[in-house]
Amino acid sequence: MHDRTEVVMGTLVTMRVVRGNHEVSAALDRAFGWFFEIEDRCSRFVAESELMRLCATVDTAVPVRPMLYQAVKFALGVAAETNGAFDPTVGREMAARGFDREHRSGRHVPGATASGATYRDVQLDAKRKTITLRKPLTLDLGAVAKGLAIDTAARELAPFRDFAIDAGGDLFLSGRNQDGEPWSVGIRNPLLNEETIETLRVSGQAVCTSGGYERCVAGAANEHHILDPRTGASPTEIASVTVVAPNAMLADALATSAFVLGSNQGIALLERMGVDGLIFTRDLDRSATRGLQNVA
Repeated sequence: MHDRTEVVMGTLVTMRVVRGNHEVSAALDRAFGWFFEIEDRCSRFVAESELMRLCATVDTAVPVRPMLYQAVKFALGVAAETNGAFDPTVGREMAARGFDREHRSGRHVPGATASGATYRDVQLDAKRKTITLRKPLTLDLGAVAKGLAIDTAARELAPFRDFAIDAGGDLFLSGRNQDGEPWSVGIRNPLLNEETIETLRVSGQAVCTSGGYERCVAGAANEHHILDPRTGASPTEIASVTVVAPNAMLADALATSAFVLGSNQGIALLERMGVDGLIFTRDLDRSATRGLQNVA
């Protein structure tokens, strides 16, 4: 068994390789290296990141590295699929809610002060790999970048087959655990911190959960880090959404999207995208995609 834990992207990241060889240490180095690189390129909490340099330039085509281009393109695709229920241009609004500090230093990271931008104000040029911001705005890739880091790290560990990546509760689980069984994932009761409300058995997939209990806005009842871009407020119906998908970037973005959309539209989105998921309301009413309807 080979375990390693580091702090990156504002959370604890643990990687476990069940059976490794002399190459596992170098593979873990590379896997964690992707987390740090993606944070440096795609985080709005790092003032010198490539993302924040992009956000400082308006109405000009900015060439960006493939990693950032991929993350923004994916986020815009989810925004279009959800008709704006998911929108990566909410960085300004998130900062105004107090989510504006670099996790290591506590330093305030300023962003754009203008309002009224949406994902439609971000233009991509696929041939030149440029991004143009048509209005002053701050991109927030929080529901995309960590998933991208998990997926990229998973590719480094793929030769070992049996491994798990846990980035603050967002998971990718490959092969089997140390007992030779599919990995067991406990879904937290969103109303009781220490209680598991459901358990899933997973192999070769990502599992990501969005919960309104995770990071609350100080002094604001029922407001937290998940924002409905269409209203500027936190959704009030849902307590948590868990998505099981082939990769973590998709699972993370769809969990956030379904949280905003609510039970009926959220399940419809997950079914349409061909992934599985569970949604719990604040009354603990349960909704599930067809693949998880009989899981207990």
